[in-house]
Amino acid sequence: MKLISAKEVTEKVLSNNALFILDVRNEDAFSDWKIEGKQVEHLNVPYFDLIDGVDEIVDKLPKNSEILVVCAKQGSSEMVGEHLVDAGFEDVFVLEGGMKTWSEYLNPVKIGDLKDGGSIYQFVRIGKGCLSYFIESNGEAIVVDSTRTIDAYIDFAKEKNVTIKHVLDTHLHADHISGGRLLQERTGATYYLPPKDAEEVQFSYEPLVEGKDISVGNTKVKAEPLYSPGHTIGSTSLVVDGQYLLTGDILFVESIGRPDLAGKAGDWADDLRNTLYDKYKQLSDELIVLPAHYGNASELGKNGQVHAKLGDLFEKNAGLNMDEKEFRRAVSENLPPQPNAYQEIRETNMGKITPNNDEQSEMEIGPNRCAIHG
Repeated sequence: MKLISAKEVTEKVLSNNALFILDVRNEDAFSDWKIEGKQVEHLNVPYFDLIDGVDEIVDKLPKNSEILVVCAKQGSSEMVGEHLVDAGFEDVFVLEGGMKTWSEYLNPVKIGDLKDGGSIYQFVRIGKGCLSYFIESNGEAIVVDSTRTIDAYIDFAKEKNVTIKHVLDTHLHADHISGGRLLQERTGATYYLPPKDAEEVQFSYEPLVEGKDISVGNTKVKAEPLYSPGHTIGSTSLVVDGQYLLTGDILFVESIGRPDLAGKAGDWADDLRNTLYDKYKQLSDELIVLPAHYGNASELGKNGQVHAKLGDLFEKNAGLNMDEKEFRRAVSENLPPQPNAYQEIRETNMGKITPNNDEQSEMEIGPNRCAIHG
């Protein structure tokens, strides 16, 4: 039996290797959220059913291929892993740190180059569907929509020999805790927030507003249509280098953002439609859309990146092809459940409450649910 890291499991998932997972969490936790991939097969049997051994499930397990055992924090899966070894299974792996670690792991992938030197990277939080961005040019960097596990960005900046100068959130997040303030404290970077989302925040910030460009090295991060309400009242898009459109939680590759996470579905449906159907329509079809989330493993490209041309999305994304009545119904009825602890997450991101690390980890467990459908 061997321990395997979240990074190694991510590599297997992204390489589309066949992966058999024995998930020993309870059924509710499993059905809420699991490790997903194009070639991933699951068997969910709660740990309590396996305390005395694995005899009852032996015929459901593959004989000659790897078995990955996962649980919430590692302990239970180690016990089950030992039972599997005792039962004669040879290729048994246990996910180090369990699903808690899986939820937090960030996988950086290069999206492309900038015109005047530098590059843009997407940090894929594969266990949660969150996407954040690291834009570097001429020794400086901007981090957009950072997660709270900020060491990944700091280590990456060291590796690339750049200084993080700016940190910004496209909106006040409701499904994960932002690392913006922590990055500001650790690096001295300027932290930007859309002011309409920041009316209740308890800390100082720079306003992220339309027409106020942010430069990094030789590159301007233009807030071109910038103000793009709908998911939240302050939601703000970024055009980077005239090539990339960072859409936050307004537009995804296979869906669109939900307008109800501050209790405003009806009020914001019109804003959301206006942003998607009018403001975005005025932009170049060639812009590469880089969202803040993805919903399904099918959206991951061959290296794990998530992006699409804006013009392609206007053709293929159902959320961009509805009449007004249909649209209003889609964004206000039959929405998936709201993210776990989303009110507490919003309050943490406003600086109103300061949960400790374990509490923050607990608040974030589970899938992201920022789209109108999964």
